[in-house]
Amino acid sequence: MSGRRKFIKKAALGTVGISTAFNTITATENQKALITDAKKVKKPVIISTWRHGLAANEEAWKQLKNGATALDAIVAGVGVSEGDPEVRSVGYGGLPDREGKVTLDACIMDKNSNCGAVSFVQGIKHPIAVAQKVLENTPHVMLSGEGALQFALSEGFKKENLLTDKSKLAWEKWLESSKYKPVINIENHDTISMLVLDEDGNLAGGCTTSGAAWKMHGRVGDSPIIGAGLFLDNEVGAAAATGLGEAVVRTAGSAMVVELMRQGKSPYQACKEIVERIYNKHKNHKDMEYLQVGFIAINKKGEHAGYSVRPGFNYAIHDEEKGNRMEPADAKMAKN
Repeated sequence: MSGRRKFIKKAALGTVGISTAFNTITATENQKALITDAKKVKKPVIISTWRHGLAANEEAWKQLKNGATALDAIVAGVGVSEGDPEVRSVGYGGLPDREGKVTLDACIMDKNSNCGAVSFVQGIKHPIAVAQKVLENTPHVMLSGEGALQFALSEGFKKENLLTDKSKLAWEKWLESSKYKPVINIENHDTISMLVLDEDGNLAGGCTTSGAAWKMHGRVGDSPIIGAGLFLDNEVGAAAATGLGEAVVRTAGSAMVVELMRQGKSPYQACKEIVERIYNKHKNHKDMEYLQVGFIAINKKGEHAGYSVRPGFNYAIHDEEKGNRMEPADAKMAKN
């Protein structure tokens, strides 16, 4: 072999060696980066909408720490709001429809994208628990109306009168004018949505509500609809909505928030972009006068955020570092 050929061969082998060493170093550095990133993950984390989310978070946190699954923790947590007659937009004591009937919607979703939901169900205090039974014990995603009630009774739930004296009086007062006007929710009420990132880094979510007060009998909002009121992808993150359900349904709001997180946006950026999309699609719509929509979102790192159309939306967040507290959400529309 000529001297020139030996030189080229040695140079090539040297290059391969350097390249291999470089790739090994790079791979090692990448592994270290992944380990470092993994250490940055905050878990468990619970996030839920509005001030009544504080009590819900507290119960869900207790359940998680006692070894409950994320789904069971959600059912127990939001069940606190469902059972509280002072929370007038969820469960027992919820404001009725225009016929004076309390009708409830709920959904739940686990890390494997299994879903359960009930809509337009009457007489059952804890629709979120029925939604869990739909997920676990049926081949379906949603049961509605009389069918949902029959299923609940077959699962051992008891039928109760959910119309409290306070809500009945409010309905009778409304009947004096009988004008349907959606309420812009700026006073810590409305749907309770809860998202959980558990100790294992898995996501789950749930939503429950009595829906819009004085709605038409039979109306269903976004809360029991997977992809609208709630959505998660265990590889990416989770999102949930509150506010005017029709606007959320029109835009598949929660699914879009998760999709933006899949594309690399932070929870804040994703919530903000979908709120702005909803705002732009509704700015000339008949519902604009009443438009308030808010989203909460969490990603696999435990990063969380909220964002809404109008000011006033806030959410409860519970983690190891700071405990259980309220955080305000930024809004598209400035305060007047």
